[in-house]
Formats: sequence, C-alpha cells, structure tokens
Amino acid sequence: MEKWPIGVFASIDAGLGVDLDVAHELGVPTVQLHAPKKETRTPQHAEQFLARLEKLGIRITVVFGGFEGESYADIPATARTVGLVPPGTRAERTREMKEIADFAKLLGIDAVGLHLGFITHDTTDPIYSQVVDVTREVCDHCKANGQRFHLETGQESAEGLLQFLADVDRDNLFVNFDPANMILYGSGEPIGALRKVGRYVRSVHCKDGKWAEKPGHEWGAEVPLGEGDVGMENFLRTLDEIGYDGPLTIEREIPQEPQRQKEEIGRGIKLLEKLKAKIG
Repeated sequence: MEKWPIGVFASIDAGLGVDLDVAHELGVPTVQLHAPKKETRTPQHAEQFLARLEKLGIRITVVFGGFEGESYADIPATARTVGLVPPGTRAERTREMKEIADFAKLLGIDAVGLHLGFITHDTTDPIYSQVVDVTREVCDHCKANGQRFHLETGQESAEGLLQFLADVDRDNLFVNFDPANMILYGSGEPIGALRKVGRYVRSVHCKDGKWAEKPGHEWGAEVPLGEGDVGMENFLRTLDEIGYDGPLTIEREIPQEPQRQKEEIGRGIKLLEKLKAKIG
C-alpha cells in the first residue's frame, strides 16, 4: 500500500465532511466516513454504499461516530454535550456507538472513531472511572467485531490521554491524532504531543488552526491547511519519525458548499502532495 495515501473526512447523509462526489472529483483514494443516520445504517444501505464506493474508486479507512445534541459552539458547550462523557446521554449514545461499529463491520471496516468528550484529569472523580468503564465496554464490543477503537485527540493533554489509555487497558484502543484540535482547545503543543502518544496513533486528521489569545478558555480559529500554527511539514516529518505511514485525512469544517470545498481542500491536497514528495 502507498505510504500516506491522501483522504478527506466525508459523509453519506449526516451533513458533516465533504460530499463523496466532491471527494471523487478531487481524486482522493481514501475517506474517513461520518456514520450515517440511524435509519440508513442497514445491511441494504451498506451494500448499496459499498457498490457506490467501488464505482468511485474510494476506500473507507475509519467510520466515525457522532450524536444528536452535540454542540461545538464553544468550549463549555463541547464539554457539556459531546461524546460519551455527559451522564444524561451516555447510555443511549453507548448503544448507538455499538450500532455504528456494527454498521462499520457490514462495510468491512476494522476501525471506528469517536470524540469521547472532555475527560477530567482528576482520576479520583467518579465521572473519570465511569468513562473508563464505558470506553472498555465499547472497546470490547469493537474487539468482538475485529475492530480497533480510535479516540480523537483535542480535549485532553498528551499526558492526560496517556493516563486514560493506560487506565482503560484495552489492546484495541488507539488514537486518531488531530494536531489542530490541540491548538483549538488549547490543550498542548501538537508536535510534542504527537511524539508522546505516537505509539498509539493509527489514524490522523490533517487540519490547521491558530491559537486563541486565551488558550483553553477561548476557541482557537480553524483555518485552511497550511495557514495555521500546526506547521504541516513538521507534522508530516514527525509522523515519519514515529513510523506512521497510514492515510493523511484532510478534515475541514466548512459549510456544505461543493465549490468552496473543492477549491480549499484541493489546495490542501496539493500541499500534502508537495510535502510527501519532499519528505519521501
């Protein structure tokens, strides 16, 4: 398999990521897929979708979960609403995450991902042990499906993430590393964090961002690839250093405007291709 095949974060019907036809026009060979709506997570739809992917010449690498009621409006909203951390929605979302993993299995995909939510750094907090337990539950379900479970980085520091991974203690639990999220959430310098968690990294997002004036209290700003504070050449060199040779998946949260998607993500693809050729 080619080292660092380029991909994009895409969606069937859930409204996140680029449209699959745009991905095809851009010529990318891989996508991470945002899980479709519940009513379309069926064997029939899986079969139809696989046929469409084959026609487009696109391969799925990770299926990502997401839930109704999540809000990334600001850092407090994210902490209240995202992932499996909020107690009020945890049980239902855990059931849904297992359903998403089962749908990914129908698609023949061996990795599912998720923004788990804001994990407290206080390991004595009852919420912490509850989130450890529910993560083990999802990991065990994925293991039975022959799947890995990838945690999206961003809300926690590298040290906090390492502690959590050790406490969950499951051999199919890994990391989807998003360098921009470290900047947007103010949770740490991304390149140093990548080196620390590198042995767990099994998928990545290529995304860029600028630091907020008050990191951790205010959102940083997401910007087009190559225009932020990540330093994409340094990011790819560090991926090379840790031995990561999997897909480079561009994630860009912009409105569903196909022309804008094609233009901006097209520039991101050219940047990654240039860096791939330079780094080797």
